[in-house]
Amino acid sequence: MGTDRTHEIATLVVRHRVKAGSEDAYEIWLRRTIDIASRYVGHMGVDVIRSRHEGLALFTCVLRFSCTLHLQAWLDSTDRHELVDDVAPLLADGDHTDISQAREFWFVPPADQPQPPRWKQACVTFLVILPLSLLVPLLWQPLFASVPSLGGYVASNILITLSIVLLVVYLFMPLATRLFSRWLNP
Repeated sequence: MGTDRTHEIATLVVRHRVKAGSEDAYEIWLRRTIDIASRYVGHMGVDVIRSRHEGLALFTCVLRFSCTLHLQAWLDSTDRHELVDDVAPLLADGDHTDISQAREFWFVPPADQPQPPRWKQACVTFLVILPLSLLVPLLWQPLFASVPSLGGYVASNILITLSIVLLVVYLFMPLATRLFSRWLNP
């Protein structure tokens, strides 16, 4: 029996090599694009990885949507088509996109490189989650002491787990993948 993939996180990876001298104009375009994309249903965030490829600035943007249908709505939108038309003069070799439903969306390699080995992905994930699993419960303790109803087994675990997940997804994992990018993708 096939699985319904319409409800899995869908990831769009966009790679742009920017012409020399056009980096500032591209950054302005990028901020506008991120703002517009964030208004679309199912949008879950954008990570931007800045690097260099063959002497030019390479921007790898990882856009996550809650499902393939929401990602497709963004891809087919008039907004996106107009944005791609606007940025075309700034790009050295056009708009390159890849769509993925892989769960390893934090570990998107630069162009023409394979996915990092799973053991490296596991190491980075462990380094992010371990300190949070030790610190977050301690940070919640004063609230649990002052509001006993939140300190119960279920309520406290929901708050702690929710805190860790949000910190991992929106803050620490994007930072860690940038920090370890040379090790992940030598």
